[in-house]
Amino acid sequence: MNSASPTRRDFLKATAALAAGAPFIAGRKTDKLNLLFLWTDEQRADTMAVYGNRKIHAPNLNRFASECVVIQNAYDSQPVCTPSRGTVMTGLWPHTTGCVENNIPLPESTACFPEILKDSDYHTGYFGKWHLGDEIFAQHGFEERQSMEDGYKKYYREGRDRNQRSTYCQFLKELGYKPDQESGDFSRGFCSRLPMEHCKPKFLELKTCDFLQRHRNEPFILYVNFLEPHMPFNGPLNNEHNPSEVTVPDNFADPLEEDEPLRYRRLRERYHQKRTEGQDLTTEAGWRRLIANYWGLVTQVDRSVGAILKKLEDLGLAENTIVVFTSDHGDMMGSHQLLAKSVMYEESVKVPWLMRIPKLGRKQRVLQGRFSHIDLVPTLLDLMGKPMEGAFPGQSLVPLMSGGKAAEDHVFIEWNHAPRPSKKKEKSSPEEAGTISVDTSDDFIRTVISPDSWKLCLNDKDKCQLFNLNNDPGETTNLFYSGKHPDIITNLTKKIHVWQKRVGDTVSIAPGQKTSA
Repeated sequence: MNSASPTRRDFLKATAALAAGAPFIAGRKTDKLNLLFLWTDEQRADTMAVYGNRKIHAPNLNRFASECVVIQNAYDSQPVCTPSRGTVMTGLWPHTTGCVENNIPLPESTACFPEILKDSDYHTGYFGKWHLGDEIFAQHGFEERQSMEDGYKKYYREGRDRNQRSTYCQFLKELGYKPDQESGDFSRGFCSRLPMEHCKPKFLELKTCDFLQRHRNEPFILYVNFLEPHMPFNGPLNNEHNPSEVTVPDNFADPLEEDEPLRYRRLRERYHQKRTEGQDLTTEAGWRRLIANYWGLVTQVDRSVGAILKKLEDLGLAENTIVVFTSDHGDMMGSHQLLAKSVMYEESVKVPWLMRIPKLGRKQRVLQGRFSHIDLVPTLLDLMGKPMEGAFPGQSLVPLMSGGKAAEDHVFIEWNHAPRPSKKKEKSSPEEAGTISVDTSDDFIRTVISPDSWKLCLNDKDKCQLFNLNNDPGETTNLFYSGKHPDIITNLTKKIHVWQKRVGDTVSIAPGQKTSA
């Protein structure tokens, strides 16, 4: 990995050039920087070479990473779609936006990035999955909308037309496909079985390249969100990777002892019982098949990302466009024999985060340490010449690119749920244990990760966790109940409480609670 860092003089010259504008492009109305924000759904960090995986076929992402600022350890704000997406789009914590679990709409009064930037010179677009309410409709400062997901109609706010369908649905109908759902929609499973040229990544690729072509002479902000490699873990590249050659996680065999959260253990039971995507996840062979499919979806996205980046180059826009690549959260994909997200293990909360910044050149720069998606909006505002220091809880990472220090050196992560009616708690049967939702629970968790890699997860109802990520990167030994680290638990608990006070988080949480198996 090339982790060379620029000198402070080089960096100051580059950022001064950024503020002064990019090189003149013939026919372009302005020299303001563009923003192309590419992101995926449920892509864990170790799915490309820069994060340690050289087996996945992702040549375009690997090439792109070689030209980027790479956030070596990047974390989401909450490991599930809607809360994390709220942070990415607004720069606010889930407890602030109110998007504390899936399918809670982002309030219309809460500004997303184009509304925060407030620059009418920009043409704006949002393509792909949104999952922040009123799914298929243009909103929050985005003028142009290409939508894909019709499964969220029941969550539309009053006044939205539930008879409207996504532009991807229209795309498939024009190709002669007939919806497989009685509602007139195409299911995700149906779409995952289509030829490559008709799948969602190709659709987004085509629409994105068309947008770039049409708006090449004006500044633009374009967010493009792929569904893949999110479930269903199926696609045209299932056989791209041989299951016998995929990497089973090092912590695959971790038994999840009784000192781990009960919810996590129940989730594992659920996936074992359910035969997710038709795979027998009680066997290593079943996991290998599922992981191979997941890798194939990463490759599918990689090909469309490559085509989009090539279009940017061909149009002469690459040197005037900030390009970001990240994901909303990770996926356990066999770690601890768990699947999907919603847990505080590293594979669920860590994401790739790459930024190609024109005036910093195309030499890879790696930011060591640990950083959060809460820092995305402040960083982008700083890069686009409109820093708003103090307006957001996160920090701009631009100073770190010159070798400076972070204002906040601890990472914080939330797990929340919406208020629920109180009901009598009863001991769950083994059958009930297998029905727990991946996306919702009735516990609150607040996690902190220190610069020296201690990780504390405080849970208000279930087991708490403490890990030393230096000695135990796979998080196989929960030290919280060992009695050996009381000072660390006390100090990190204070860190959480100080952070909560600073960001207006009113959840009452303290160590010591336990839930019996």
